[in-house]
Amino acid sequence: MMVPILRRKAALRAAVAGWRAAGETVAVVPTMGALHEGHLSLAAAAKSDADRVIVTIFVNPKQFNSQSDLDAYPRTEESDAEKLAPLAVDAIYAPDPEEIYPDGFATTVSVAALTDILCGAHRPGHFDGVATVVSKLFLQTGADRAFFGEKDFQQLQVVRRVARDLDIPTEVVGCPTIRAEDGLALSSRNGRLSDAARAQAPALYREMTAIAAALRSGAEAPPLIARATEALIDAGFERVEYLELRAVADLSPRIRADTPARLFAAAWLDGVRLIDNIAV
Repeated sequence: MMVPILRRKAALRAAVAGWRAAGETVAVVPTMGALHEGHLSLAAAAKSDADRVIVTIFVNPKQFNSQSDLDAYPRTEESDAEKLAPLAVDAIYAPDPEEIYPDGFATTVSVAALTDILCGAHRPGHFDGVATVVSKLFLQTGADRAFFGEKDFQQLQVVRRVARDLDIPTEVVGCPTIRAEDGLALSSRNGRLSDAARAQAPALYREMTAIAAALRSGAEAPPLIARATEALIDAGFERVEYLELRAVADLSPRIRADTPARLFAAAWLDGVRLIDNIAV
């Protein structure tokens, strides 16, 4: 049976009100569609945790830095719904744009510090768009919990800060990154890689795991990162946007992994921006 698709927040809120009246818990999985096994793992985790699960599909224009990137983002609602059906999620919320950004919309949610670094430094305004749409989706769904992948760990920390700072009573749950057998983190963007580039792409994860192993042995990050950057260029990557060791709690830069830390990377291959992060 196909999953019901709701396009109006009034219909969404009516469904949630009925579930609440029955004493049921509600989880949400925010996505932009083009679903892969990573998204489906989030839906499965939500389904095992809550009585009712909403998967949102909304290609959010406010988190894109270029019109061409927004236009190129795949819209695959029909196949997304087919993938979600076996998981028995309770609703897909695929709102019309005016349900999120009505005429005269003039409010932006912005998180300081966490958004000025890593992806935020290279994609100005991106995280404002994320924070704004997530705030709206939390409030429209009224979910008890929201499930996000750790592949976008900076985004996960931003969303957690939004919920905390704005007193939105939605618990943000992080779930492990899902990877292909060769280690490449699953992403909707991977489909834009040529066959040759797809074969080269796992070098990013290999280099990151090698750095992480050395860091766990007490090595300092800068020389490891310099070597890995050269190796990625030699492997066919066009550019390494960043490769950095950061503290988990506040994403501050680290030289050694002497506190809980993660290694973050963004690199360009075949005109596609790949991101990844791993715990150290």
